[in-house]
Amino acid sequence: MRIFRENISWLLLYVLHNLKSVMAIWPTPSNSSLQLLGFFPNAENTSQTKELSIHTQAMFKAAVLLSHQYNITVEGQYIQWQASFTDGNVMNTLGNTCRAISSSNIVGIIGPIFSREAHQIADFANKIGIPVVSSTATDSDLSNRENYHAFYRTVPSDSTIALALAKLFIRYNWTSCIIIYQSDVYGTGGTKVISETFLKYNIEVTDLIVFDMVMNSIRGNLRTYLTTSISRIVILWTDIVYISQILRYALDADILGPHFTWILTSSISLDSFDQIYHSKLIGILTIEPVTGTVVDAPINSTLLHAAYQLWQQYEPESFPTSAKVNSYALFAFDATWTLIQSLQKFCSSLKDNSSSCSAYDGPLFCFDRHFIHSNLLFNIMNSLSFLGVSGHVQFTMNVTDRVNGSYYYAQNIQYTSNHISFTPVLKYDSSDDWQTYSRTNVIIWPGNSLTPPIDRARLKGITLRIGVIESVPFTIVANVIDTSGRNTTKLTGYVLDLIEYLRDKMGFVADVQLAPPNTSYTGLVLAVANGDYDIAIGDITVTSARREIVAFSNSISDNSMRILMRKTPAIQVDLLSYLKPFSRNLWLLLLGATIFASIILCVIERPDNAALQNRSIISSGAMILWFSFGTIVGYGADFHAQTAAGRLVSAGLYILSLVLVASYTANLASELTILKTKDLIDGMDDLKNGKIPYNRIGIRIGTAGEDYYLREISGGSRNFYPLKSRQEMYDSLLAGIIDVSFMDIGTAEYVTNNIYCNLTLVGEDFDKSTFGIVTPKEWLYAKDLDVNILSLRETGILDNLKKKWFQTKACPQTSEISTALGLESLSGLFLTFGVICVLSIGLYAWNKRNMIRKYVNILRHQKTISLRSETYMVDFTNKPHTSTTSSSTISQIIA
Repeated sequence: MRIFRENISWLLLYVLHNLKSVMAIWPTPSNSSLQLLGFFPNAENTSQTKELSIHTQAMFKAAVLLSHQYNITVEGQYIQWQASFTDGNVMNTLGNTCRAISSSNIVGIIGPIFSREAHQIADFANKIGIPVVSSTATDSDLSNRENYHAFYRTVPSDSTIALALAKLFIRYNWTSCIIIYQSDVYGTGGTKVISETFLKYNIEVTDLIVFDMVMNSIRGNLRTYLTTSISRIVILWTDIVYISQILRYALDADILGPHFTWILTSSISLDSFDQIYHSKLIGILTIEPVTGTVVDAPINSTLLHAAYQLWQQYEPESFPTSAKVNSYALFAFDATWTLIQSLQKFCSSLKDNSSSCSAYDGPLFCFDRHFIHSNLLFNIMNSLSFLGVSGHVQFTMNVTDRVNGSYYYAQNIQYTSNHISFTPVLKYDSSDDWQTYSRTNVIIWPGNSLTPPIDRARLKGITLRIGVIESVPFTIVANVIDTSGRNTTKLTGYVLDLIEYLRDKMGFVADVQLAPPNTSYTGLVLAVANGDYDIAIGDITVTSARREIVAFSNSISDNSMRILMRKTPAIQVDLLSYLKPFSRNLWLLLLGATIFASIILCVIERPDNAALQNRSIISSGAMILWFSFGTIVGYGADFHAQTAAGRLVSAGLYILSLVLVASYTANLASELTILKTKDLIDGMDDLKNGKIPYNRIGIRIGTAGEDYYLREISGGSRNFYPLKSRQEMYDSLLAGIIDVSFMDIGTAEYVTNNIYCNLTLVGEDFDKSTFGIVTPKEWLYAKDLDVNILSLRETGILDNLKKKWFQTKACPQTSEISTALGLESLSGLFLTFGVICVLSIGLYAWNKRNMIRKYVNILRHQKTISLRSETYMVDFTNKPHTSTTSSSTISQIIA
């Protein structure tokens, strides 16, 4: 009995199971005269296409069945469905369409799945006059209403996702990318629209890589393409069936995380990837179209729930829960509902028409048939507007895309519960911008990082062979004894500090190599071009000629050139320097005017001027000459003109005095100032004008100074004195072999302030330029280097390095140039004054010659008397008369 009851229980379970299986079958379409043809992907390809196929079919059928529930009929009949499957072969899809239309009354098409099919099916539908509404074909070329009059779609076009991608790049400051695309209309069309959109936003597509759908492989070496590209953002633009395969190629080549950030256009199943690769997959993004619920936009929830109930009723085993239904399935529902709504309104408007609203004319063969009322149906569809399960659905006569309701979200591969999965992280509305997904905390980027990656190749961990050249203070070479007692070379200076800052920021390994002593700057540039060094850092000027063979980074220092020369000796004594304000002819004219005025005044004033009367003609002339001179120099004389004519001449002398004294004073000050600052040359113009012989201008070979000399001074002639090194330049200047040379301003100021104190800089700076780091052309890491150099400049580090290395002064401090005039400047004036004084004394002595003669005689006789007095005292008794004789003689002299 117990065994019987167990058998009955198993029998009941078996019956219930089979009953459930029977119930899980969609109703068979009736032989209605109206059918919608739906295209779906072949479910046997991959798990991804299987999900898409099952979900889109279910929602397509649910929409048709809902029209039955809502009693939506056309000419008293329910609309039915007919399903067809496609593997992407355009001819097969076109053949299936033709057979269906030839054998059934097809009034609209849902699909096709692939863009490459949609072009042909849309053309065919336009020919026979029935609408095509796709839920998956996104090619932007299909948006043209003039070319595709019968085509509509509920899925956003490639133009919309291209704009969303551009805004995503802007959000994370990415400016470049690599695109891998498939070799068909979808691939080339998508790549074209992305490139055009990115161009508007200054985003560079650095590389285009083709996935050959026929060969089922990448054309070329994928690893080589990616590792030699300057970008590290990869957009994979292929159908879902190829995504897993391409990712496996990337895993094998180790070109996923953490070095590259991949962006997919569809999520895939991650279960097929071995767990050892999960860390490489972390950080991958997908950008996928979604429904309005994701971005909190309104949808028709009532319609959606009713569709889900039908799905669960007829095919519960395939229903994944409402949160996991593929978005393309909802687009398929809205595409189907669009046709159902349009057909109902269309046929309602033809009730008084004699012909059926679904009638065709012509024979049964598909290409010969034509839907009679196609234009009216298209007009109704162009004006249709309703709230669908994916959002608002509305079309216009201008484009085939829906007016609004285009939404995307970005998913991110992350670890969740010890396995990896796609997690929504961002959402996008075409009328707005990217926003953080409300239920997500963070984005996990490649390398399991929380920091958004940069879009360029990075130098982190890369060993760089850096060539440097000895150039104080950029690179200072010193021989030191290390702790082991060995003699080693130590490098210091601006360049070494800069390398250290860059290494700390960028994480590269620096292998600094000092160029041989005889290496020129041109030789160092060529060494980078030939691959001897990865980069070269120093006071290397950026020139057009060098840019032809190498590239340069952003400026590490501004530069210009100065003229270097020996300091000039002290100012030479010029005894006549005070006469230089006036020319010789002017001095002679002034002398003539003085004598001429004296003669006139002598004639006019001598008879009536008391100061000139009772004097000889010579004495009067001298007095008048003194009066004229004193008046001209602004001093005046001890008498004045008494006559009107004399006063008029005096007025003329005053006018001369006013102008001549002012002019003399100004010119003398200018002449003396120039004399104090006079060098051998004043600047570049003197060199161009040949003030210094060309063979006494020293130029270092292979420098920017040589280029400037040939271009601006000699016109290409190498008539200068060639120099091989800076040391030779210093030695030649100090030895007097050359008079001047050219030098970069930074090094020149350092050298003249700290090493060669007897060298100086003259003139203004010229040939302004910049110093840059030399890199190979199209260097992979150029952008990374440029960004970090700009960062050092913005944070003031480069300015601090300049202060440290270029503003030191070891030479003795020299006083500032004084504006006071030195003795040597006016020594000639004082010598002239001395001569005049001597002449005055001589003249005085001549006038007092008689008095001086008498005084000399007195002194002579006093000496004689003194001698005789001494004799008298010795022999007093023998010569008593001596005293009397001397006294009488003195009396005579005095008398």
